[in-house]
Amino acid sequence: MLNKKSYSTEIAGKTLTIETSELAEQANAAVIAKYGETVVLATAVMGKKETELDYMPLKVDYEERFYAAGKIIGSRFIRREGRASEEAVLAGRLIDRTIRPLFDGRMRRDIQVVATVLQIDEQNDPEFVSLLAASTALIISDIPWGGPVAGVRIVQTEDRLLDEDGLHVNPDNSYVAEHQPIFDAFVSGSKDRINMIELGGLDAQEKEVVAGFKMAQQEINKLIDFQQNIQKEIGKPKAAVVLAEPDPELKSAVESFIADKLEAAVYRPNKMEQQSAIGKLKEEMFAHLKEIFDAKEKAFSGKAADYLFEEAINDLVHKNVLESEKRPDGRKTDELRPLSGAVGLFSRTHGSALFMRGNTQALAITTLAPPGAEQLIETMETNGKRRFLLHYNFPPYSVGEIGNFRGPGRREIGHGNLARKSLERLIPTKEEFPYTIRVVSEIMSSNGSSSMATVCASALSMMDAGVPIKKPAAGIAMGLMMEQGTGDKGQGKFKILTDIQGPEDHHGDMDLKVAGTEDGVTGMQMDVKVDGLTIEILEKAFEQAKKARLEILKVVKATLPTHREKLSPFVPTIRQLKIGVEKIGALIGPGGKVINGLIEKYNLAGIDVDEDGGVFVSGSDLEKVEMAVTEIKLITREFKVGEIIEGKIIKTLDFGAIVDLGGGKDGMIHVSELKQGFVKTVNEVVKVGDFVRAKIIRVDEDGKIGLSLKQMQ
Repeated sequence: MLNKKSYSTEIAGKTLTIETSELAEQANAAVIAKYGETVVLATAVMGKKETELDYMPLKVDYEERFYAAGKIIGSRFIRREGRASEEAVLAGRLIDRTIRPLFDGRMRRDIQVVATVLQIDEQNDPEFVSLLAASTALIISDIPWGGPVAGVRIVQTEDRLLDEDGLHVNPDNSYVAEHQPIFDAFVSGSKDRINMIELGGLDAQEKEVVAGFKMAQQEINKLIDFQQNIQKEIGKPKAAVVLAEPDPELKSAVESFIADKLEAAVYRPNKMEQQSAIGKLKEEMFAHLKEIFDAKEKAFSGKAADYLFEEAINDLVHKNVLESEKRPDGRKTDELRPLSGAVGLFSRTHGSALFMRGNTQALAITTLAPPGAEQLIETMETNGKRRFLLHYNFPPYSVGEIGNFRGPGRREIGHGNLARKSLERLIPTKEEFPYTIRVVSEIMSSNGSSSMATVCASALSMMDAGVPIKKPAAGIAMGLMMEQGTGDKGQGKFKILTDIQGPEDHHGDMDLKVAGTEDGVTGMQMDVKVDGLTIEILEKAFEQAKKARLEILKVVKATLPTHREKLSPFVPTIRQLKIGVEKIGALIGPGGKVINGLIEKYNLAGIDVDEDGGVFVSGSDLEKVEMAVTEIKLITREFKVGEIIEGKIIKTLDFGAIVDLGGGKDGMIHVSELKQGFVKTVNEVVKVGDFVRAKIIRVDEDGKIGLSLKQMQ
């Protein structure tokens, strides 16, 4: 059926299968990849003609389908997939960042790669399958591309059963959940090269991370060979596409005009001066070129001239770093920009901090809320709650531009996720600190590495709010200048740069962000503009990044060495207690009557109950919170035979008296248990309003409690 062809190999003890067929036959290529019981369809489509754009128009989409997990989710009225979840955005970015460097940047045809998840087994991550399917679709298609690529998940745990370093390739999700990882990474790249990294952990050691990457590279190489064998059998000849090449006459005119002017414009001490000088030079160049081409009655392309201008900056920055270690702002290759931090900036926010590195400024605000403010996560892969939220905003004014505010884009989501991942393992447990924590990073000014400035500012902001994080954290962005045009895929001369900014970020060959504490790495992300990097380059970059991180941590700790002992008076008070799971129903009451009644009675912010019987009472008035806690204890109190209780008589009957036990519960003293000997009437022993001490002599299954005064005599 559908002329299906199937190819299989083994990765981490599991079978990986690639299938091609006539399915999605109108795409340039389509592939179905299976790993375990996770199944992904990847398609690759290229436009029929070149566009007028001045960049390579690549689009990568990762499509979640709830049926893949056997779920129907969404709002009550909308039961279909809508806007991509953050998880889907991040998965799409992962694929994009891996495949993009291997396209020729001069291509101008629209290209779209779509990974659609058809089935997940909850054990094998679809990102691994999706990347491999996308790569295979591209290499067997007629779309020009420098792949294949592949990636694997590498996890280090304390469990040393599979590897002496505790390293595991593509472990099951259930295994990772049971063994708190030292680090959990996704590493991808081409043959003998790594070009994309995502990592989160707690105090991972650089040398062990490198060992993990070496293991990943071995598995990646196997997957490259596997794909190349498929390509040899069924791959299509690559289409001839027109590459954007500038007019030689225009190129010569641009180079001639800026030859003795460009370095003076680019090499400035700060971003504002640099932008002003570059902008002025570009305007002068455009006017000069227009005059020349008008005189020759020839058309002049501003886009082409701008491209050539940027290429000239690229060549200049590379040349000066590689030949003389000269950076645009005059720093040494391992030198940080000026650092500073401040906390307690606002009187009514729960915590605030500003962290500055050169012209990059991150303002982080922390808000603490009751557990009920946790974010509900309901996606194709996961259902759960998140109590630590970190959101990153990049307003247009941060780079001196005008723009629209339309919510976070892929970049904002990716940067916020990296910062959250770098800090989440430092967050105290719910039992230690029963608050939902939200940090918002507002980038006030950006000149490189705003996500790592966010890590620093967020750590300070949380400490300012009184969050007892395990230890302070900081982050640094590392760059790379590699010898151009060597044709040896990155084996030529290179220089690693600490704390990249401006042209180094835009024109550099690597953006490696490393966050961590004094004791190790907590987060990492890497993108490259070249085919990939060797392990040797990564080792040197990690070593240089660690030195910088420790320097930054000194500034963070000098700003605020540890968390504040007292919370802001504007933070809601939370008291927690534990009740038996079987008592949860009694606390909630029919239709929530009991718990809602308590919230209203004591004017509380909320009462949150977890499935293990943890109860969190929150409100602005400490006295009322304590009163609510006392009543909850009474409502959920477990009475035992032999226990002595105290209470008021609230009712007398012919056969006994009813005692109020508090929390809406009562017990009965049968007439035979009022006193020794014969009792003529109940009222001769006790009356309504009397305060008595009695012994519990019976607790029935239906909750009825029998009391005795006689046994107290």
